[in-house]
Amino acid sequence: MRITFIKLISIAFLIDIHAQSSMDQVLVQIGMNNKTIQATKQYYEAAKIQFKTGNTPSNPFVEYDYLSGSPANAGNQHDFLIKQQVDFPTSYIKKSQLASEQIAQTVFQVTALRQDVLLEAKKYCIQLIYHNKLQAQLNIQKQRTEKILADFQTKMEKGDGTILDVNKAKLQLIDIKKQVQENRSAINQLNQKLIELNGGIEITVKDTIYPMLPTIPEFAQLESDYERVEPVLKILQQQRVIHQKQLELSKAMRLPKIELGYHYQGILGQSYHGIHTGISLPLWENKNTVKHKQAQLLLSDLELDAHKNEHYYHIKHIYEKYTNLKISLQEYQAVFSSLNNTALLTKAFDLGELKTIQYFTELNYYTQSLTNYLQTERDYYETIAELYKYQL
Repeated sequence: MRITFIKLISIAFLIDIHAQSSMDQVLVQIGMNNKTIQATKQYYEAAKIQFKTGNTPSNPFVEYDYLSGSPANAGNQHDFLIKQQVDFPTSYIKKSQLASEQIAQTVFQVTALRQDVLLEAKKYCIQLIYHNKLQAQLNIQKQRTEKILADFQTKMEKGDGTILDVNKAKLQLIDIKKQVQENRSAINQLNQKLIELNGGIEITVKDTIYPMLPTIPEFAQLESDYERVEPVLKILQQQRVIHQKQLELSKAMRLPKIELGYHYQGILGQSYHGIHTGISLPLWENKNTVKHKQAQLLLSDLELDAHKNEHYYHIKHIYEKYTNLKISLQEYQAVFSSLNNTALLTKAFDLGELKTIQYFTELNYYTQSLTNYLQTERDYYETIAELYKYQL
């Protein structure tokens, strides 16, 4: 008996590991094959190049003028000018820093989208486990009802049964078949959604056991862990840094532009050449730019504070939902662990202690309670998946 017990424990442990790895494998595949994730990565790869564009001086400018003199002996004039305009040197440093911060933000943006996709996939997996478990129960009831119907029909043919019992069994079987078909359809649709998320590559989930759960810490610790790595918060924090760099750049761009070059002039057999220099007067071009960037920086601070507040109460809501579901699930588990109503009802029915209508009524009540239990279990695992979204 001890060896058998150890074997059962080992089998249960292996099943749990299989369920864990199965869901993990699905998420790994979707993370690699999802078209939205691939497109987003490519979009931000292109954005990284764009952020580096325009951070160099403008192209050099070349001018050549040929002026014929009048009258004929006046001679011709040749003018040649090559010049380069550059912003004030500190602006290029600011542009480079801004590009680096914008590129850094793309990592968080890709991570945020990836987590959204994987959380959606994980919820589909959890819903599939629920429907697979429900399907197993419905199949058992279907088989049992089919046997009861066959027995009633046999008894009626021998003159021991009634058409009323046969009709009750037929109606019960129709109801169960309808539930089986609806549940099978739900399984097919969820698997199709997983295939869609997997980039059209075939993938199915046949598990009937949920993955092993991590130890859920207290709310304060969980919220702190979540906030420390949450990509949306990182995006907003990085956006504030970007606005700060844009403000610094706008101030640098208000400084004069410098123009340097070489100028040659030839006229009446004489030539002149030398250095061409110039400087812009920063009067109107960047008017109100600094004020605009200061307003954007203030806006980013307000958005960051708003997100922190919204994020805190969002996680708090999910955590309270988890706590309530945990209590309900433990109550269900305590009852169903020692409850075997199906076997008791079947035994009472076979012994003639229950009439047909009583048997089916009690069976339907038990089935509804079991379904509620399975739904609570599904909601519990979905809620935990939301709490641990930041780890996806």
